[in-house]
Amino acid sequence: MADLFDSGATPPSGTAPRPLADRLRPRVLGDVIGQDQVLGPDAPLGVMLASGSLGSLIFWGPPGVGKTTIARLLADETDLHFVQISAIFTGVPELRRVFEEAKHRRGNGQGTLLFVDEIHRFNKAQQDGFLPHMEDGTILLVGATTENPSFELNAALLSRAQVLVLTRLDLVDLERLAQRAEKDLGRALPLDGPAREALLEMADGDGRALLNLIEQVTAWRVEDKLDSAALAGRLMKRAAKYDKSGDEHYNLISALHKSVRGSDPDAALYWLARMLTGGEDPRYLARRITRMAIEDIGLADPQAQSVCLHAWEIYERLGSPEGELALAQAVTYLALAPKSNAGYGAYKAAMQEAKRTGSEPPPKHILNAPTRLMKEQGYGEGYAYDHDAEDGFSGQNYFPEGMKRPVLYQPVERGFERELKKRLDYFSRLRARRT
Repeated sequence: MADLFDSGATPPSGTAPRPLADRLRPRVLGDVIGQDQVLGPDAPLGVMLASGSLGSLIFWGPPGVGKTTIARLLADETDLHFVQISAIFTGVPELRRVFEEAKHRRGNGQGTLLFVDEIHRFNKAQQDGFLPHMEDGTILLVGATTENPSFELNAALLSRAQVLVLTRLDLVDLERLAQRAEKDLGRALPLDGPAREALLEMADGDGRALLNLIEQVTAWRVEDKLDSAALAGRLMKRAAKYDKSGDEHYNLISALHKSVRGSDPDAALYWLARMLTGGEDPRYLARRITRMAIEDIGLADPQAQSVCLHAWEIYERLGSPEGELALAQAVTYLALAPKSNAGYGAYKAAMQEAKRTGSEPPPKHILNAPTRLMKEQGYGEGYAYDHDAEDGFSGQNYFPEGMKRPVLYQPVERGFERELKKRLDYFSRLRARRT
């Protein structure tokens, strides 16, 4: 493996020292820490490079996991000229210049790997502008995005590029990175074991953030190793990555919803806390929690909806942070409640039947007949008043005439729906005897 580190010599007088993250930037793909699912011999990039057929790519992943580094090293591996731009700072005139320079370079026998950071920030027209240059080989595009490409990038662009998912670094990867930093710095971090682990956790899977933290720690003058409390006192904990309007928002609400559906109160409370600490609006959570009660619990526990509405009302009255406890209690209740989506399923099935049957009228015997003409047309004729029946049930048909009776609501043998199923079966037996 190639040596990752510079000699450590003092920079020439009058020049600023290079940041640790820059000094430790890998020089070959084999030195990249993590991302084996992309870079391994049988992984997409490994296969492309081995076959000599590198195509346009979109790197999707959180900050600090190596998107820029891998793009730069791909250019080195394939002898392409590396050009880097950011969608935040690049407009149409700059893009035209980049494409013109790439065409000139191509005419001289040199290809161009164009790395576009934050590519999702380009609008549709700008994204479309890449297509002809990708198709004629003027550029090999490598885009980087922290947002879900399915929602943020044009279908035409996605069809011409392969999306590769880069993941946050785990603690093992971060420890390897910390050891590389110690080798470059020529000294160990002044931390005991638990404090060292706490430092890795502060990075939250971001390698660049870890190296910045290490640079701060090693600048301190301390005689003994610091423990976790001393480290926490000297460093501010890094805020968790959470974009209330981005992909992380939908990932976490999905995790919360599925934890409730899976009857795991501990996991549900964890994801609720993650969203609250990330700055999510508690009112949004109150609305989504109420939806969970309707969608996944339904009539198996009719009280669940009231618990959610009361928690929502309590939050409105108390505000934060006390009101958030009511939301937490509602989440716990929902996670432990009996589950049924029978009502939700019945509603969706009813909607399908309504669309299928169009404008079929109700049967005439259940229509009111306020005029003589309507009576002559048979409106209301033969209607059986259910309260006149001995058991309060006439068993008449209430669907459009000629429509086959569907079975929409199918309650489960859980919670209160067990009782509803008994009632449904009872009426079904009576209906069968009277038709």
